[in-house]
Amino acid sequence: MFLDTVLTRNPALVETATALHASGAVPPDTYVLDADAVEANAALLAAEAERLGLSLWFVVKQFGRNPALIRAVARHIPRFAAIDPPEARALHAAGTRAGNLGHLVQIPRRALPEMLAWRPEAVTVFDLANARAVSDAAGRLGLVQDVFVRIEAVAGSGHPGQEGGVPLDALDDFAASVERLASVRIAGVTAFPCVVCDPDTGRPAPTAGFELALKARELLTARGHQGLGLSAPGATSVAALPLLARLGATHGEPGHALTGTTPLHAADPHQPERPAYVYVTEVAHTLADGRPALFGGGFYARGGIHAALLPRTGLRLRVCDAPAENIDYYRLLDAPGKGSGEVGLGDTAVLAFRTQIFVTRSTVAVVSGLAGGRPRLTGLYDARGRAVEGVAP
Repeated sequence: MFLDTVLTRNPALVETATALHASGAVPPDTYVLDADAVEANAALLAAEAERLGLSLWFVVKQFGRNPALIRAVARHIPRFAAIDPPEARALHAAGTRAGNLGHLVQIPRRALPEMLAWRPEAVTVFDLANARAVSDAAGRLGLVQDVFVRIEAVAGSGHPGQEGGVPLDALDDFAASVERLASVRIAGVTAFPCVVCDPDTGRPAPTAGFELALKARELLTARGHQGLGLSAPGATSVAALPLLARLGATHGEPGHALTGTTPLHAADPHQPERPAYVYVTEVAHTLADGRPALFGGGFYARGGIHAALLPRTGLRLRVCDAPAENIDYYRLLDAPGKGSGEVGLGDTAVLAFRTQIFVTRSTVAVVSGLAGGRPRLTGLYDARGRAVEGVAP
């Protein structure tokens, strides 16, 4: 999906990743991330958001909750949106500040005292029971916690496994009940996704969920709630921020823009954010029909994987389709054509596709110095951001 873009915009990353694998410094099934590019992308997003009067909460699930990269982003975007409690703890441990908790996964009630003590800007609640739980925990801490109300998606517009939220036609009754709770304050609304990229052009466009969130804010304002925020997550990038500002959002939640890997970046390699990662693996064996098998572990099912580059020979081979329900022990490539070069055992393969590293079993290698032409491997981590022994973070 992003191989052409990364070869155009960040060829040094491909060269460095290839050299690291060839030397044995990184194993197969490794995402190699360019820390300089991640930080530069964060700076671009922060500057554009400031120009437009928007606030940002950054998201890190896509690059594996990695502490080195978290700190790089936080130098420009200081507050995070955590998609679940393990991510919140990883972000907090890295020294960053809590922006929005619970925006995709609700905070289990037993974890609320710990996380509310961090004084997050907002906690997103999906229903009245969760609002009560937040109020109870905040009250025991002597706090009044701001909450954002998640609005239920229009049927067919949400993602499976992410169901939940207050239906718009039930919001008035929900608000009346929350207003009676002593230790929470309705501070805003959100929905997901609010923005998606057009499948043909990659351009960001608002969803029906965005429209619902706007209507929800109007309803709550009519009830007397003033200064309400509206967080509009989904495909938040430099190109999308003017859309958010024009439609009335107050917050964006950049994730894949930090690594230059939204669908827009695949369609248009000239977006301001630079691609910041590649996936490196190697040939494990070759089938009798000539198809090479790559070591797997990081082949995210929704990655839009198209091709693999084998730098030793310069071969570029199509990645064969694989059913999402199977474990990716290996991933097959098309057999090379006659006379196009041989594929050897252990040959490096470089790919670039959309991922969510936290759901893989991959290694994450962080490289610094690419921007100055002096790349160095600064750390190896697992997919949850924990340092791998043998390389100092």
